[in-house]
Amino acid sequence: MDKQIKKYLEELKKIKNYSEHTIKSYERDILLFYNFCQTQKISFYQFKKEHIMQFLKHLDSQNYQNSSICRILSSLRGFYTYAQNNNLVKTNLFSIIENPKKNKHLPNFLNIDEVEKLLDFDDDKPSTKKEKLIFELLYSTGLRVSELSNLKIKDIDLKEKKITTIGKGKKMRITYFGEPCQKAIEDYLLIRNVFEKKEKSPYLLLNNKGGRLSRQSIEQIVEKRAQKIALEHHISPHTLRHTFATHLLENGASIRSVQILLGHQSLSTTQIYTHVTNEHLRKEYLDKMMRK
Repeated sequence: MDKQIKKYLEELKKIKNYSEHTIKSYERDILLFYNFCQTQKISFYQFKKEHIMQFLKHLDSQNYQNSSICRILSSLRGFYTYAQNNNLVKTNLFSIIENPKKNKHLPNFLNIDEVEKLLDFDDDKPSTKKEKLIFELLYSTGLRVSELSNLKIKDIDLKEKKITTIGKGKKMRITYFGEPCQKAIEDYLLIRNVFEKKEKSPYLLLNNKGGRLSRQSIEQIVEKRAQKIALEHHISPHTLRHTFATHLLENGASIRSVQILLGHQSLSTTQIYTHVTNEHLRKEYLDKMMRK
């Protein structure tokens, strides 16, 4: 890897406090263009606008979605701003490249019946209590899977029914939970020592070796559960975050409240859920009209 890319990624970590997951994403995006330049025998620091256009055509030929291309362009704009500030390039050509229009995909979410099936566990084994807690937390709080994986016991206030978490950009936010989630937390804490080994861990969710339950493991637990109860469509932890937001809006919460609970920096990011609820109402209306 080019040493300047390494320096830039280190800057994102040390100065901007980006998460490891975000930094890996930046690295993948920048290396896409770096490898393209290597293949086409183009200088990574001396290229023309036409070379960027060739790169975008290459991404399109590889079936990259417009949303992914927008993210890649954003990563490259950031890197070449750094390169310009350090006199590696004269101008940041990526700053004059417009994003393609994003494909508008409404977030997938579950209905109440599907959520109830997910939360209906039929035994009291320690592993089952842990799985139930995972689903209760994802649905009741709207936590991102990385936030859930990094959640510590000290972050939970059972009395106030609230969780303090560190989200994107290392920003702190508070989210809340109800009595079913509170009970799931209490039930799990009673048997948590089953997973804890010699060393004490501050993390809430532990794997069978006593370490922090990883993001990937949580994703696998969600996928297996969906298969077990025979959901008709694929879900991920993020589906439950979408469901959390959608159900709040359907039950009268303000868009501003949902924005704060989700930790969205921009209200426009949250507004996609208003489209979801409107589309849901439209389908429900048409369904009822067809049955008359």
